[in-house]
Amino acid sequence: MRRGAAGVLAVATLLLTTGCGGGVRDHIADKFAHRGTQGDITTYFSPDPVGTTVERIVRDDVPAARKADGNNEYLRYNDDIVTVGPAPGGGSTIDVEDLDGRYRSGHFTYLGTGFTPGSPAAGNTSGGSGSAK
Repeated sequence: MRRGAAGVLAVATLLLTTGCGGGVRDHIADKFAHRGTQGDITTYFSPDPVGTTVERIVRDDVPAARKADGNNEYLRYNDDIVTVGPAPGGGSTIDVEDLDGRYRSGHFTYLGTGFTPGSPAAGNTSGGSGSAK
């Protein structure tokens, strides 16, 4: 009987720590209009400008790292990268991308701490330098 209880506890702990059953991907899908999926990138639309859209996202899900670069904001979560940028004609485009692929190959290293594969995100959770509002 102890083994069964220990197994259930281990599975519950794994689900809680890996973010199954929720997370930024689900919140974005619930709040914004789905525009399409290409490969592992899912795109959504917000009628609000980039800063307002980002604040709506981070209010529900605090990212491990956050950085602005030009007109785009990048939010790194445990399993996803969220890129919010201006949409043609107004509003914002939101791309949700799995951390595999471009992230693991170093595509986001130019953003610095928290975006380099294997880099610690400590100290960059409050928006860091360059965060647009």
